[in-house]
Amino acid sequence: MENTRTRSTSRVFIARLVGTTVFDPLGDAVGKVHDVVALIALRGEPRAVGLVIEVAGRRRVFLPLSRVTAIEPGAVITTGLVNIRRFEQRHVETLVFGELFDRVVTMRDGTGQVTIRDVAIERDRGMDWKVTRLFVQRAASGPLGLRRGETFMVRPEEVSGLAGSADQQSATALLATLEDLKAADLADVLSDLPLARQLEVAAELSDERLADAVEELSDDDAVALLSGLDASRAADVLDAMQPDDAADLVAELPQIKATELLGLMQPEEAEDVRRLLTYDEYTAGGLMTTEPIILPPEATVAGFLAQARKAEMTPALAAVAFVCRPPLETPTGRYLGMVHFQRALRERPQKMVGSLLDKALDGVHAEDSIGTVTRLLATYNLTALPVVDDADRLLGAVSVDDVLDHLMPDDWREADEAVTDEMIERSANG
Repeated sequence: MENTRTRSTSRVFIARLVGTTVFDPLGDAVGKVHDVVALIALRGEPRAVGLVIEVAGRRRVFLPLSRVTAIEPGAVITTGLVNIRRFEQRHVETLVFGELFDRVVTMRDGTGQVTIRDVAIERDRGMDWKVTRLFVQRAASGPLGLRRGETFMVRPEEVSGLAGSADQQSATALLATLEDLKAADLADVLSDLPLARQLEVAAELSDERLADAVEELSDDDAVALLSGLDASRAADVLDAMQPDDAADLVAELPQIKATELLGLMQPEEAEDVRRLLTYDEYTAGGLMTTEPIILPPEATVAGFLAQARKAEMTPALAAVAFVCRPPLETPTGRYLGMVHFQRALRERPQKMVGSLLDKALDGVHAEDSIGTVTRLLATYNLTALPVVDDADRLLGAVSVDDVLDHLMPDDWREADEAVTDEMIERSANG
């Protein structure tokens, strides 16, 4: 593919432009390119009019291409003037990466349909940016469609369907950019999409990956997404979620829907969720997860480290193991104490965790308030606390990230953006 380095006439391919850092004239990073905004009419040459860039606080703002002085490999240089107002797409605008990539269009020469894999823009003598080339691919051929289709360049006027709806686009290109995102960032991307598009992307994600993202969505977004899924898929996603997060989400659903999904979940997972729903939201019981690392006293350090390495274990919960008498499913046998990950790293792999117990803290009870939990976490510099019953059986554990989720205001993402805006304004005013 052609070089993305641009002067006045060289081509810039959008696939390479997305993710590029945007700099002001002094060399300070402003944000990263998230997409390109184009105006595509049924007739006339398509024009690129601006960039959507992601700035501090994951806010996406519009940067007119008229304020871009250069596009080079790994850098977009601007005049330094960036409007911090959140980008809102107008009905006449098309997001090139988000809406055109993987769109199926028809060749006007009668040779069939092709799929858009990349889009090139060029700056003309009048300093306007035009969509000048489409990098397209024909459908796979051969037995079982194993032979990769031909790829080639065409001009926008050589195809029809470019100005069609986003329904013609599959989720493949979007998913490629989401693959390496952390769950919180994936949730942020999903929340910016229309619900229909969210559901399309969700259909291509594994249950575990979607569950991680749903845990990071706001209550309203999570309920809308889960309600839009097929009931059996929604139940599978709840199964893959942390029990406390699943319980919080089920509590937000209409009663009929909640009952339906609980009935479709795995019995063990559903039982954990039902148990958590009996506790008040702002108590240790309402905050806890029923699936921390639980080990018998004869388990080895090597066994503890193997449990901590599991991908589904959050960093806060991986930092400590809770040692109990059998049974090891919550509610367990008698709780004996906790073993800290850092302490375990200093011991031989064959060492039994029962000899490394920290017994300084008995644990909290399910009815204890979030204030009590917070004070203990802060006092003892812990990432998780055991929750026990009157018989000293382990019911679960409260992690610091769960406490933070409940202490932050409901609109904390917007509040963060407001703080960011204020900091930017103060900086601009000296």
